[in-house]
Amino acid sequence: MTKQQANWSPYDNNGGSCVAIAGADYCVIAADTRMSTGYNILTREYSKITKLADKCMMASSGFQADVKALQKLLAARHLIYQHQHNKQMSCPAMAQLLSNTLYYKRFFPYYSFNVLGGLDSEGKGCVYTYDAVGSYERVGYSSQGSGSTLIMPFLDNQLKSPSPLLLPAQDAVTPLSESEAVDLVKTVFASATERDIYTGDKLEIVVVNAEGIRSEYMDLRKD
Repeated sequence: MTKQQANWSPYDNNGGSCVAIAGADYCVIAADTRMSTGYNILTREYSKITKLADKCMMASSGFQADVKALQKLLAARHLIYQHQHNKQMSCPAMAQLLSNTLYYKRFFPYYSFNVLGGLDSEGKGCVYTYDAVGSYERVGYSSQGSGSTLIMPFLDNQLKSPSPLLLPAQDAVTPLSESEAVDLVKTVFASATERDIYTGDKLEIVVVNAEGIRSEYMDLRKD
């Protein structure tokens, strides 16, 4: 008789895809609203995007319980920062805080894959992309989640960011206008939804610019 062993994992992967694109004076952050486990859809109306500061948004895929815990911790740390400095945290400062927070938990990580987007102190769009243990990089565009392997080659083909090895360092922002970036995001999600069962239902798009933050939605496949 073979010995049977119960395997329990503290982690799950709830799927979903996130994208962020930085422009000269805007940032587009987008994610689908499907939350799954295995072949089951838990909800079709789950927002993966959260506001961290006035000019800073975060989209997260992976294990949504860990994502929630991470969001609560960042909100608490940001509140302490506001009391101490009497101002909101800038997007690059929030990017560093997120990196430190993830790295601090590196031996029992938050199973979350994040893209952080917003405006820097000069009003330029900025996107930061992360792994689960806090390694991060400022880029012109990025994707995380179950559909990222489908989305990233598409973005590379359309946007072709300059190599970080080039000297002098090239600007990471993309040459698209705000409306072109939003249309590109809609196209990549419509494409990824066809091939990734964990991406679908609805697309939430958040645009951050000098005027503030606005959201729009687009329906995706529901099967």
